[in-house]
Amino acid sequence: MDKFESVDDILDFAIAREIEAIELYSDLLRKVEKPELRSAIKGFIKEELEHKEKLETEKAEGIVLKDEEVGNLDIAENVEGGEARSDMSYKDLLILAMKKEAASVKLYTDLAKMVQDEELKDTFLLLAQEEAEHKLRFELEYDLTFF
Repeated sequence: MDKFESVDDILDFAIAREIEAIELYSDLLRKVEKPELRSAIKGFIKEELEHKEKLETEKAEGIVLKDEEVGNLDIAENVEGGEARSDMSYKDLLILAMKKEAASVKLYTDLAKMVQDEELKDTFLLLAQEEAEHKLRFELEYDLTFF
């Protein structure tokens, strides 16, 4: 569980998750052979970079939290599956990617509930929707490949 004491803490956490996603997709891209999936993953990398830039812009502008105390986000159950390793199989990478996307959806939905600024709330909700779309694409690829 992470304890957030400021908006900067929240945004730094979210930015770090985007960086992790970029690294994961870059690793996945090196292992994928299907041209259509390679294209989709390149698109995900681009979108994650855009997410990171949006969050950095929000951080630079300064946002105000709601008056109530900011609680903890319990996301540990969403990131099971371990770290990305160089020896992971394609199946393992897809599972890890699906779980990370699910965790990102939860993260951005929870962050949207924490902020007072409507523009930042909308940004978090948009990011949650985009992450849900990524998760679905990975789930479809997993289903088509392994079932």
